[in-house]
Amino acid sequence: MTPHPWNLPAWRALWKEPERLPHALLVHGPRGIGKLAFARALAMTLLCQAPRRAGPDVTACGTCPSCHWFNQGSHPDFKLIEPAEAGEDEAVAGEQGTPRKGARPIGIADIRTLGEFLALAAHQGGWRVVVVHPAETMNAAAANALLKTLEEPPARVLIILVAHQPRRLLATVLSRCRKLALPVPDWAQALDWLRQEAPDAPEALLREAGGAPLLALEFADSERRQRRDRFIAALAAGDAGTLSSLAQEYQARPEEAWGWLSRWLHDLMRVVHGAPRYFPEHASTLERLARCADAGALLALDEALRRDGRWLRHPLNGQLLLESWLLRYGDVARSGY
Repeated sequence: MTPHPWNLPAWRALWKEPERLPHALLVHGPRGIGKLAFARALAMTLLCQAPRRAGPDVTACGTCPSCHWFNQGSHPDFKLIEPAEAGEDEAVAGEQGTPRKGARPIGIADIRTLGEFLALAAHQGGWRVVVVHPAETMNAAAANALLKTLEEPPARVLIILVAHQPRRLLATVLSRCRKLALPVPDWAQALDWLRQEAPDAPEALLREAGGAPLLALEFADSERRQRRDRFIAALAAGDAGTLSSLAQEYQARPEEAWGWLSRWLHDLMRVVHGAPRYFPEHASTLERLARCADAGALLALDEALRRDGRWLRHPLNGQLLLESWLLRYGDVARSGY
């Protein structure tokens, strides 16, 4: 297991002085760039019984008993803490986003299991590694419980916090971690990787994902692309009847619709001064709407989406919020026709 190619510079810098690894590492950056894969690769390499070194690159061997346990998800010296789901059929969101509807935050009970884990001696007599992902989903009680461990860390323990939004973490937690920022990769490098993974329209996928390759790969699902095309076509048309029906059609996936509407609004405000970022194929429609739309109304709607988007995870709020936003968008869009 190795990090994605665009994260290798950060990986190599970390391994220049492996003896100076911190007890707590905050790996942060935008969604969809491979932060969780980076953290897991670091954990696997630290726990490997025969890590390989080739020039600046250090990797787990992949064949020793430790690597086998890790790949099977049963390594006794590794612990992954993620939000638990309310239902068995709703998988935890991965690197690409926050927990899906039905998920709960990482709570104090989850962090207490960390205490139990650290109270045991290392099975292999070496490192023990904990990954908390996404760390910003810890509630206040969980974060304070983790803080106690960070203040008095056991020897040969590495706690890796993976965060999409590190500002949401307690300042006291942040102050006790070494920060490692992983950036959005170079466009050409990301596109080259995505062409191999999703050869159908990789440019459009990468644009929609804001340059984040793993997020773009998730977007490559054919059914999702069909849903996106219908939703964007309705936004471009601005028809009141069509917009009013969207909320009901997409009530099972309000966070998807929130993402598309947010990106569309971003392009609508951006196109006044430059090219659209996410939907360049709709540039002429966006330009027409932007010329006539009320800038204040656009900003207010964009702020509402940013402020209230977190409530979409509540099962009773999704359709109501989406309907409200689409009605407001309809008022803005009709002024552009």
